[in-house]
Amino acid sequence: MKVILRQDFETLGKIGEVVDVKDGYARNFLFPRGLAYAALKGNIRALDDEKKAVEKRNLQELKAAETLAAELETVSVTIPVQVGEEDKIFGTVTTQMIADALKEKGHDIDKRKVEIEEPIKALGIYGVSLKIHHSVNAKIKVWVVRE
Repeated sequence: MKVILRQDFETLGKIGEVVDVKDGYARNFLFPRGLAYAALKGNIRALDDEKKAVEKRNLQELKAAETLAAELETVSVTIPVQVGEEDKIFGTVTTQMIADALKEKGHDIDKRKVEIEEPIKALGIYGVSLKIHHSVNAKIKVWVVRE
């Protein structure tokens, strides 16, 4: 059965593409969830309108993400931790700790968007990346200090 995708799928294709899938997959999975249309002329026109709306919304989200990233570039976060001998910290600094510190500064960032390259296990200053949008990243400074 030929269907028109309403969303991007890694395994099937991009939004707006006409792909051939099995009948049961289309009827039982794609159509009930609103992920695809049957490949009919009227649905192609409806998808064009929908695609324009999605592009407009994505552009607005991208602009908002870029302004947030520019704002976050100036932010630095201090995380107090307990230390033992030779300034080794107990455990590691987690993404949740960084997200909570950002929340205290007034930026509500989900912990899953915080990307730590290497585990933070010592005192110091670290650069941490925040994935704001699929194409926008922001770098912040994280100061790990003695409690």
